[in-house]
Amino acid sequence: MKTIFLLRHAKSSWDDPVERDFDRPLNTRGGRAAETIGRYLREQSLAFDSVVASPAVRVIETLDGVESGAGRRLGATFDKRVYMASAPTLLDIVHETDADAETLLLVGHNPGLEDLIFLLTPAGSGTLRKEVDIKYPTATLAEMRFDVERWEDIDEATGELVRFIRPRDLDPTLGPDGT
Repeated sequence: MKTIFLLRHAKSSWDDPVERDFDRPLNTRGGRAAETIGRYLREQSLAFDSVVASPAVRVIETLDGVESGAGRRLGATFDKRVYMASAPTLLDIVHETDADAETLLLVGHNPGLEDLIFLLTPAGSGTLRKEVDIKYPTATLAEMRFDVERWEDIDEATGELVRFIRPRDLDPTLGPDGT
């Protein structure tokens, strides 16, 4: 059994004048959402054998917030390919995961993360997939499980989406209207 967790970076700030999209930081709400997801990881005793993340500033700051909320380091490896990656590129990264790892956390961007869920889970495979189709909000954590022994065996429509946790599910003030 192999498990992939996907975490979209938290809400970034469009107010800071940065020259490159890559350098955009989180806004205040994004920082709160990241810490909330980190507390959720701690409460659920979720841990990862491998963590691969985009090196974009908003992803690094998301990981900082998650680690603060979780009360532990996640030990991420930063891979430039994750920045704005397509689903096929993300699948290449999955296939390269160390054979001894059972759980992988990918931390990155949309639409790649959302598209990876659509690629790896069968169409019409449940309520959670429909939620992803509606929207994959910032700082949302998804979990897919695969009945395979090797990462290389993960392929289209072979996974099951078993978790889709948005920050607003844990703290309603992190929802779209902030109430």
